[in-house]
Amino acid sequence: MSGSKNKLALIIGGSRGIGRAIVLRLAQEGFDIWLTCLSHMDAAKKVQEEVEKIGRECKVFAFDIADHAAVKRALESQVDARVPDAVVYNAGIIKDNLFVFMTKEEWDSVVHTNLDGFYNVIHTVIFPMLREKKGRIVIISSTSGEIGQAGQVNYSASKAGLIGAAKALAREVARKNIWVNVVAPGIIDTQMTKDLPKEKILPMIPVQRFGTAEEVASIVAFLCAEKHMYIHGQVIGVNGGLAI
Repeated sequence: MSGSKNKLALIIGGSRGIGRAIVLRLAQEGFDIWLTCLSHMDAAKKVQEEVEKIGRECKVFAFDIADHAAVKRALESQVDARVPDAVVYNAGIIKDNLFVFMTKEEWDSVVHTNLDGFYNVIHTVIFPMLREKKGRIVIISSTSGEIGQAGQVNYSASKAGLIGAAKALAREVARKNIWVNVVAPGIIDTQMTKDLPKEKILPMIPVQRFGTAEEVASIVAFLCAEKHMYIHGQVIGVNGGLAI
């Protein structure tokens, strides 16, 4: 294992978009990085190179967060030997459809990945963090999980579930100096939103633009790195006023 004295951040879903921005921002804040992905290994390797250019260590893990056994195989021994100072759960998928037409596969795949993945990852890392009596956990939810969105009943359910899970976990681990919070992005300009009809969506956003991945990453970095911390069990919206 590494002999680095830097803090360590584990970023679940760190190869593209918001995850990539979080990885680079935390590297700039002085963290070594473990990033995970399911596919897009070329993108992950590029992010790894960018982190190493900043002067931090970076390790890439590839596994399916919905697969409990795969998560355990990839992470259990790693986090036991070197406990992350910060864990950011950013992974998730969308399979949008009106609920009346939504298939069982569309429901199951989104809920299993977005919500079961939270259990698989956080359950693997939480005991080592409790043992060390320190750490930050940041869960990336969504404005859809706060106010709902037509065509996203599955996605909204999973993201709302993350908020409830994070709030309950925050009550359990606070006395062990582990801080748990949620960041809920609105519509962020990434590959996932490139095909959205901007002309229909922008009038609903008071600031009249999509957010950037870097704007989400800045809040995550604050929650992971700020020394003077008294924010716990909270949902911080990064949505340009879409949900007020």
